[in-house]
Order: sequence, then structure tokens, then C-alpha cells
Amino acid sequence: MCGIVGAAARRDIVPILVEGLRRLEYRGYDSAGVAVSDNGLKRVRALGRVAALSEGIAREKLAGNT
Repeated sequence: MCGIVGAAARRDIVPILVEGLRRLEYRGYDSAGVAVSDNGLKRVRALGRVAALSEGIAREKLAGNT
């Protein structure tokens, strides 16, 4: 089972995507990831809770609008 959240905007969508994943977290997923388009595809993945993903996003300074 998986949950997918998508967004496109003129501003950074990473916070929107993370919040969407956080809302799906109750389903019991064991990993999460975010991929954004910002002059090429960039992604961050993490095992465990969305909080672990958030830490990886902060380390990588992930940002994008699609």
C-alpha cells in the first residue's frame, strides 16, 4: 500500500508535500520520500516516520515548485 501526494505551485512545495505525507502517516508506512523538480529531479528518502524525512530534507536543503 502506498500514499502519494503531488503539488505544483510558484512557491516551494516541499512543506506542502511533507504535510500531506504526515497526514497519511497513520496508515503505518515504514518509509517516505519526496522528489521535486528544480533544474532536474532531486529526491530525499528515509526509513521510519515522516520526521526522519523532514530531517533529511533540512540537511539536503531540498526545494522545488513541482
